[in-house]
Amino acid sequence: MSASNTTTITSIGAPNRRNTELALLVFAVAIPVFAYANTGLAKNGSVPAGLLGYGLGLGLLAGIAHLLVRKFAPYSDPLMLPIATLLNGLGLVLIWRLDQEPVLGAAMAPKQLMWSTLGVALFVCVLVFLKDHRILQRYTYISMFVALVLLVLPVFFPAVYGARIWVTLPGIGSLQPAEFAKIIITVFFAGYLMVKRDALALASRRFMGLYLPRGRDLGPILAIWAMSLLILVFETDLGTSLLFFGLFVIMLYVATERTSWIVFGLLLSAAGAVAVGSSEPHVKVRVQDWLHPLALHNGGVTETAQSMYAFGSGGLFGSGLGQGYSRLIGGIAPKSDYILATVGEELGLAGLMAILLLYALLVERGMRTALAARDPFGKLLAVGLSGAFALQVFVVAGGVTGLIPLTGMTMPFLAQGGSSVIANWALVAILLRISDTARRPAPSPAPSPDAEATQVVRSQ
Repeated sequence: MSASNTTTITSIGAPNRRNTELALLVFAVAIPVFAYANTGLAKNGSVPAGLLGYGLGLGLLAGIAHLLVRKFAPYSDPLMLPIATLLNGLGLVLIWRLDQEPVLGAAMAPKQLMWSTLGVALFVCVLVFLKDHRILQRYTYISMFVALVLLVLPVFFPAVYGARIWVTLPGIGSLQPAEFAKIIITVFFAGYLMVKRDALALASRRFMGLYLPRGRDLGPILAIWAMSLLILVFETDLGTSLLFFGLFVIMLYVATERTSWIVFGLLLSAAGAVAVGSSEPHVKVRVQDWLHPLALHNGGVTETAQSMYAFGSGGLFGSGLGQGYSRLIGGIAPKSDYILATVGEELGLAGLMAILLLYALLVERGMRTALAARDPFGKLLAVGLSGAFALQVFVVAGGVTGLIPLTGMTMPFLAQGGSSVIANWALVAILLRISDTARRPAPSPAPSPDAEATQVVRSQ
């Protein structure tokens, strides 16, 4: 047996699953194209004139993203890109469908397509220029400063729909800095907790089965709690406040494995929500709409009630794309905050659950990446990004379905909003980079000269 046949399996034959990703991308493009045609037939009795352009455009974006992943992250997870493409494509179809209702204002689908293209471009840039996710650890405290600037920036701009969450830039329009801040603050949390996790895991005493943290270690969580309350008070942004504080508690629990941090986080969040919800007018209105959705509001029922009617009329399989009445919610809400109401009415409970399962699967692949990561920073970063994504989906879906008060955040990839779609494409790119590092096979060690000589003797 020759020495050339002794190569270990760790250096060859490791599947990168890129062909699986390509096959899934074909379905991820075909399903939205079919939905687009179905919507046009239902609304106008004919196939939309832009069907070919839409299909080619979405296919081109998916193809470019796939080729760049194949080149720069060949061992990354094969499901994340198809899921993100499918959700983004369905979101474009739903927004175009709502654009056909004159009462909902100007068409938003062309602009959303432009933002989606920019999102894929940022996705590509992250994969090309971020060679190793561990580089981000060098910028731990810089990330904290940048995130705080982004979170505070909307305070200096006028409120829109009662909340200060937008920044208006000339020639660009309105952006939500919090969408980008959630990624940057996750980098800070991952770097900070990796260094401080041993100190935060120490407990001074045990009470009712819980290990209570030391008093001086409560400082970080109290500081983050106070910061989330300040965001809630000055920006009246319930969604960002919940996301910001909840993300820190999740990452703190993962880093320390102490259930007591979860308990303290829930108690602090409940206390802050009750205090601000009973005093701040905008948040108070949202809480009242949640508690009493059928109460008259400006001469009609609340948006939450209209959303409930949409879900109820959708039934199990829905009325069909283009044949619902979610336009009755009014304003731009059906395209942003309440886009899930359109899903529930026109695709039914089955379609709604399919969408939520896609989100759940994307989060699961992110958590799987965290488990496979080989370095502590990568594990915490993957958990944080997946947790932020999951929290945003829960907060939005919970508000639309009446589980919790509406927060004003947008459903990732699905709802109208440029900041959201761009930031979430960047989030997926970072997860793919961590996944590529975790799944990449370790190179086999070079054989020593003595081992080679012994192998030659044996072969003879």
